[in-house]
Amino acid sequence: MNRALSDSRQPQTRGTAQAPADTGPADRRAALDWRRKVSDHVAFGLLVYTGMHIFVTMTAIKGHGGSLLPYFALVVLVAAIIPGCRLIEQRWERLPDAQAADPALAPVFRREMALLWLAAVGLPIVLTIAFKSLAAAF
Repeated sequence: MNRALSDSRQPQTRGTAQAPADTGPADRRAALDWRRKVSDHVAFGLLVYTGMHIFVTMTAIKGHGGSLLPYFALVVLVAAIIPGCRLIEQRWERLPDAQAADPALAPVFRREMALLWLAAVGLPIVLTIAFKSLAAAF
């Protein structure tokens, strides 16, 4: 009986190639790459921010004649948002391969992506309110 168990544990090499079997959590962890996930979130966050910036902020401010406020809003986009997102992305890109697949980074990832999405959705709204307030004051 022991011989049968020990023989079944030995790899079978009969000259035919076998497909690698799913070994469980280790294979799933290899598919996890925080660097790629952060990059995807940053790209989509910038798209959402830009879309909201154009359709919310610019539309709300455009009705004020020849104002420079819409152009200032675009400068804010270029000067603050893109470099900030790039800093987040670079921090995650520096992870070595072993850490890039570490599930223990999930809480940090969720927190940073929540902040990224809060900024992507919230900043156009805050900018719209701020610019409308400035336009009303002048």
